[in-house]
Amino acid sequence: MGENIKISNAGQEPKFQFCTLEYRPQNWDVASSQTAPVILLVLRNEQSNLRFLIHPELRILVHPEDRDYIGSLLLDFGERANQHPDDLFKQISSLNVGPLVTQEVGSSLSDFPAIQKLTSDFVQL
Repeated sequence: MGENIKISNAGQEPKFQFCTLEYRPQNWDVASSQTAPVILLVLRNEQSNLRFLIHPELRILVHPEDRDYIGSLLLDFGERANQHPDDLFKQISSLNVGPLVTQEVGSSLSDFPAIQKLTSDFVQL
């Protein structure tokens, strides 16, 4: 775990692509009024470097039966980010099965203030 990250500098927004992933526990029901929490924000810069920001209360939000799986995924993401960042970002941007599901993908954080706020609330993996 790292420190909080602030993305914007003096009115100048870096050119990032981003993807948010929400956690859907095994018993999560799409029809329920429960909202799935965003637990991972992936940022890709112009050089295709990936940065992973995670929810600071990840261990509290993820149910015990999903912790090992989510932990393994995060380790895998970290390894693959060094070898094939573009392929990994593409895959992460379209997850729709399992406990980690793509919520939002975009290229301008300023168009998504709630997601932009996550950059200062989340911690670097």
